[in-house]
Amino acid sequence: MIRNISNYLKPSNSQALFKRLLSNFKEGSQLPNSVLYEDSPANKVNIRDLFAGKKGILLGVPGAFTPTCSNSHLPGFIKNFDTVKSKGYDVIACVTVNDAFVAGAWAKDRQAEGKVHILADPQAEFTKAINMDKDLAVLGGVRSKRYTMIVEDNMVKKVFEEPDGTGASCSLADNVLKNL
Repeated sequence: MIRNISNYLKPSNSQALFKRLLSNFKEGSQLPNSVLYEDSPANKVNIRDLFAGKKGILLGVPGAFTPTCSNSHLPGFIKNFDTVKSKGYDVIACVTVNDAFVAGAWAKDRQAEGKVHILADPQAEFTKAINMDKDLAVLGGVRSKRYTMIVEDNMVKKVFEEPDGTGASCSLADNVLKNL
C-alpha cells in the first residue's frame, strides 16, 4: 500500500509528468491564456478573450470530419444554438486538434458559422494545457479527448468528459442542456 504518493512521484527527471499529474483540469479551473485559430492562421482567437465576461459552452473533439464529431457531437450544439442562447449563454466554441484551414472547412461543411466558433489547436497546445490530450495514432497522433464544459467568465463550472476520451454520451448536447 502506498502511504504517501509524493514519495514515489519525485519531480527529478520527469518534472513535466509530475506537474501534469498534480494539475488536473477540473471544475473551478480557469481557462488558460491560449491562442487558437478560426478559419485561417491569420485569424487568432484568444480563448480567454472569447469567454471573458460571458457564459458559454466549450467542446473538444478528436478531429474535424471524423464520424462521431461530425454526426453526433457538434451537430447537437448547432441544432440547439437558440436554446443555449435563450438560457443566457453567449458563446459556443468547439476546439479541434487540426490546422485552421481544416477547421474552417469543417465549420462551413457543418453549417456552424454564426453559431459555433470552430477553433483550431494545430499543435494541441491548448488541449495539452487543459490535460485533455490523448494519443490517437489512428487519427495521426495527439488529439483532443471528447468533452464539453460549461464556462462562466473563463471559469469552468462543469466538465463532461467522456470516460474513454472518444465515446459520445455525457458530452452530447442533450445531456449538457439539462445542466444549463
